[in-house]
Amino acid sequence: MADPRISHIELDDATIIWRNADIEQERRIAIFDLIEENTFKPLRAFEAGHEGPYRLRLSVDDGRLILAVSGEDDSPLETVILGLGRFRRPIREYFAICDSYYQAIRKATAMEIETIDMARRGIHNDAADTLLERLDGKIETDFATARRLFTLICVLHIRG
Repeated sequence: MADPRISHIELDDATIIWRNADIEQERRIAIFDLIEENTFKPLRAFEAGHEGPYRLRLSVDDGRLILAVSGEDDSPLETVILGLGRFRRPIREYFAICDSYYQAIRKATAMEIETIDMARRGIHNDAADTLLERLDGKIETDFATARRLFTLICVLHIRG
């Protein structure tokens, strides 16, 4: 029976040089939410008879996002590599707005926090749309899964 979803996700810790408590919390939430509910169907693996669930390992190497997909038994199924050029600006903007958001939580009014949060969601949503475009023809997924994957892509870009 087909079960096209991610059952386990791993980030390449060697890629992550530094992270603060706020970012670590974002990572934990994104992974938890992703595992709880996602749609993820790597097309080549699925068409070859591997119908899920899948294990996913995310890493960044030489300006490329590497999505290493394996079966439940950890057997490699396929690797999808995406250039990150189109994500540089959204990642930079997302970090800047998140920093403003975390600072605002500590000292701003509720209205100021809400305004910053709306901007943060807008950047996040636009980046998820871009990710969906880049995965088209490679991996079928939904918007919510793409949003959470973008959060994890950002975590991989933290340089301290």
